[in-house]
Amino acid sequence: MELAIIQSKIYEIRGVKVMLDFDLAEMYGVETRVLKQSVRRNIKRFEGDDFMFEVTREELSRSQIVILNKGRGYNIKYMPFAFTELGVAMLSSVLNSDTAIEINKGIMRAFVAIRHLIHNPQVDEVKELQKEVRKFKEYIEEVFTDYNDINEDTRMQLELINESLAELQAQKKLSGKPRNPIGYVKTK
Repeated sequence: MELAIIQSKIYEIRGVKVMLDFDLAEMYGVETRVLKQSVRRNIKRFEGDDFMFEVTREELSRSQIVILNKGRGYNIKYMPFAFTELGVAMLSSVLNSDTAIEINKGIMRAFVAIRHLIHNPQVDEVKELQKEVRKFKEYIEEVFTDYNDINEDTRMQLELINESLAELQAQKKLSGKPRNPIGYVKTK
């Protein structure tokens, strides 16, 4: 069975990742009542909430499980069993068929994959891009600040040059002496 399909049947109830009896029964290819009977006959294997617990009506109504869309009717006579990862592993010893063993392997892989995702969340590409854009923006601002500093220095130097030229022109006007022509003098 595909890992994604199995993962879609793992729910969170009471803060624990679980699979419900009717989903497990469907995967194992048995009726839900047969699965429940097997569990009840071997109840010592499932003692404790860390293996299995019965879901309450309230939990069922506020969870993300859509039972009514699965054609199970409006009134559920028996509340489903919720099996934790340990409980699903224990089911393989209760339902001892080749199909149950193969399905159990897939389910164990799905639980491990979910645990891996929880402990190592995927990198949010949008956040990474935002971080890169922020770094780039800071760099550009730094470059423009440096550029503006250079422009300020250049502007001041140009002003000094213009002032010097203006002084030289003023001095030339004050000294009325004609200048010697520059270049070649053409003789006729």
